[in-house]
Amino acid sequence: MSQRDLNSLIEIAQEARERAFAPFSNFRVGAAVETEDGEIYTGCNIESASYGLTVCAERVAIWKAVSEGARCFGRLVIVADTERLTPPCGTCRQIIWEHCRNTTIVLANLRGETETVDIQHLLPRAFDAKYLREAGKEKGASEG
Repeated sequence: MSQRDLNSLIEIAQEARERAFAPFSNFRVGAAVETEDGEIYTGCNIESASYGLTVCAERVAIWKAVSEGARCFGRLVIVADTERLTPPCGTCRQIIWEHCRNTTIVLANLRGETETVDIQHLLPRAFDAKYLREAGKEKGASEG
């Protein structure tokens, strides 16, 4: 990944951030997820007065990509206007684990700072489908 390419992806995520709907928190976040074949999908956070219905930028971008048939991702950039680089929330970490497990994750802010993080460090001992399969096997064995 060249720095120029990364800078371009960060700019795309920054543009997505500008479209955020955050009238309650004024905490605007943008994300851009890039597929392995170069397609880019963006997302911004969209708030609801009922905060539990709010959706983060990362999930919007990933779900847009998945809804269009994308399954293999190379990079995910998350941009917020904060002094400290802002990692994804717990819910987004789970979605990133399930859909972008081997993806390079880049946190960025509007001051030009970046950090590359690994989902396994953000979400150690993640829950995924293997636990569901194991539970199904145990249930089948106890019924047999």
